[in-house]
Amino acid sequence: MKAIIFDFDGTLANTLPICYYAFQHVFKQYDNKDLTSEDIKAMFGPSETGIIRENLLDLNKEQAIEMYYEKYFEKHKQLVERNSDIDDLLRYIKEKGIKLGIVTGKAKRSLDISLKALDMEDLFDVIITGDDVIDPKPHPEGIIKALALLDVQKDEAIFVGDSEADILAGVRADVYTIGVHWLADYQTLDFITKPNLIMKEIKQFKQVLTETTLHFGI
Repeated sequence: MKAIIFDFDGTLANTLPICYYAFQHVFKQYDNKDLTSEDIKAMFGPSETGIIRENLLDLNKEQAIEMYYEKYFEKHKQLVERNSDIDDLLRYIKEKGIKLGIVTGKAKRSLDISLKALDMEDLFDVIITGDDVIDPKPHPEGIIKALALLDVQKDEAIFVGDSEADILAGVRADVYTIGVHWLADYQTLDFITKPNLIMKEIKQFKQVLTETTLHFGI
């Protein structure tokens, strides 16, 4: 195995609550709508800017986008804690000489806020955001782009995510796909598309990594 590609929200960081918080403020301020987390999840797919442009009724969409980023930034420290188990896992993978990637639907601007706040800026060899693709997950475009930039074949990589869209994208990209429920907030409880594995504990991933390395024969 040569590369592991991760989703971000709900997979590497417990950032879903801050996404909900920022969207709720935007839609309340501009459309006077009280959205639940489930309402917001149903809009996931495009980047945050895409979600606002496609779903906000108010015409002041660019102002609304700026408000989203302001709310995301100002509450990040309060709502998103660093996870030592995730930190340890990523550094363990790097020490093994395995390349690391992110494929996320997030816009680059919000991802950069989170990576900086969580001290993850220098860990990843490739990052594909929602700004970098035409077709978001569950389309495999982002994963395929990441594989090409990492210069690895699909049978040399693993994709890890927490949502149905993640799992479907991984399967469509024909890579070994792991579904995770290891953070407090994740997107999909029951995957319709079956991943190769489902993980519920971050600390177990090192063992899975050993087993899948053997599986890949590397």
